[in-house]
Amino acid sequence: MNDLEVMSAAHDAVMTVVVISAPLLIVGTVVGVAVSLFQALTQIQEQTLIQAPKIFATFLTFLIALPFMAETSHNQFLRMVAQISAPTN
Repeated sequence: MNDLEVMSAAHDAVMTVVVISAPLLIVGTVVGVAVSLFQALTQIQEQTLIQAPKIFATFLTFLIALPFMAETSHNQFLRMVAQISAPTN
């Protein structure tokens, strides 16, 4: 593999990680902001109030997005194996 192929493979791997982790990060962020807004409006300053909904929402999102995450990861693995096993010129 030359430098361009290595950089392309690294870019593809990083983008796959971003795509796989995006649903969990987005849901965690949205739930965190919503709970923080609720806490600010009601002046309830309980630390466990912000953690429980985020953990529950992230776990639920993980269960829903798991087939997509597994398929994306599997496709990335197959692309890398094909790239590694491809004959070089």
